[in-house]
Amino acid sequence: MSLIDVSGYLLFTAFIAYLIATILFGGAIKPSKLEYAPARAEKWGKLAITVTIIGFIANVAYFITRWIYTGHAPVSNMFEFTTAFGMFIVASFIVIYFMYRVAALGMVALPIAVLIIGYAAMFPKEVTPLVPSLQSHWLTIHVICAAIGESILAISAVAGLIYLLKNVDLTKRSQERFWLEAVMYSCVLVIGFVASSITFGTMGYESTYKYVDKEDNPQTIVYNTPALFGMNEYEEITFVDKEKKLYEPVLEEDKSFEPLVETPALINAKKLSTLTWSIIFGTVIYLLIRLIGRRSISAMLQPLVKRVNSQLMDEIGYRSVLIGFPVFTLGALIFAMIWAQIAWSRFWGWDPKEVWALITWLFYAAFLHLRLSKGWEGKKSAWLAVIGFTIIMFNLVFVNLIIAGLHSYAAS
Repeated sequence: MSLIDVSGYLLFTAFIAYLIATILFGGAIKPSKLEYAPARAEKWGKLAITVTIIGFIANVAYFITRWIYTGHAPVSNMFEFTTAFGMFIVASFIVIYFMYRVAALGMVALPIAVLIIGYAAMFPKEVTPLVPSLQSHWLTIHVICAAIGESILAISAVAGLIYLLKNVDLTKRSQERFWLEAVMYSCVLVIGFVASSITFGTMGYESTYKYVDKEDNPQTIVYNTPALFGMNEYEEITFVDKEKKLYEPVLEEDKSFEPLVETPALINAKKLSTLTWSIIFGTVIYLLIRLIGRRSISAMLQPLVKRVNSQLMDEIGYRSVLIGFPVFTLGALIFAMIWAQIAWSRFWGWDPKEVWALITWLFYAAFLHLRLSKGWEGKKSAWLAVIGFTIIMFNLVFVNLIIAGLHSYAAS
């Protein structure tokens, strides 16, 4: 068994441990009228955090063994970065848990980490040589520091979400109720991505197209889901000899799936198709959950957070931003600019990834300003924390997958 195989088993072990720990944290916060309920909750909580730490140790071991095998920090593509991001979220949660001993945080933080790692598992796991721009120690410093900052900011969203679940009145129709359920729906979409990837992967679906990129150069692309969107000037082909790049157009009667829309060269049609299928699958799963539960997901979760201290959640959310914001500033802006100067001979280039990193930074700067100067606490602060993490996830998913730019290698 090779070191990379061991690394994969360790990641799977961490994934399973986080799932089990989520269930255990659920037992720790489950409402009960029994006299011995506090003692039972403490017992479940200790068991849950123990399993979480075991999973985290396995996760760190995965990270180290893959680093040793590849010879560089495993943060150079979507699979590696996203698994690292999930690991750092768990690390941030463990630190916060031992500071405040709130089991409800684990009930939300661990499922988010599980979803992120599950999302990462749908990307290619193969080890490939680094492109020249990635062959720098600043890659390790920039990406890891940015991921740690984002993971700490994620805990603020966890606390904010728990605050909202407890304090939003779900018995009345309101904008708060609508948007809270929209957050739950977006989480289910990640499950939809995993489900669609597994479904089409099991089917062995594959179709190859020739297209013209934004520099008017001919390229080929392989779809692993039915092509809802076609690349610029696309044509479905079949290879006669891949090594010699000899191909021929597919006959009309043999075409696997005709794209519905042709996208401009700026948009990655393959990944837009994948995202659309994820939304379709996720929506179906969400509707099934609503049909089986006969109520919103928010309403299903609300009883679990009834005993949570709202003021404490507000404090955790605020302190997480206070710590995560400067770490994110260092990693996503300052260290990123240093690396950009080394890789591309400029500190700033308005690449989509750079622009959204700046937008994220400006949002959290506004968060702190509104909190400190305008007194935005409670619900307002909780909503800002959730929106901030939504921006981070938009950057991770949409910007990485759909918009072409200098960081497009990360989505391979």
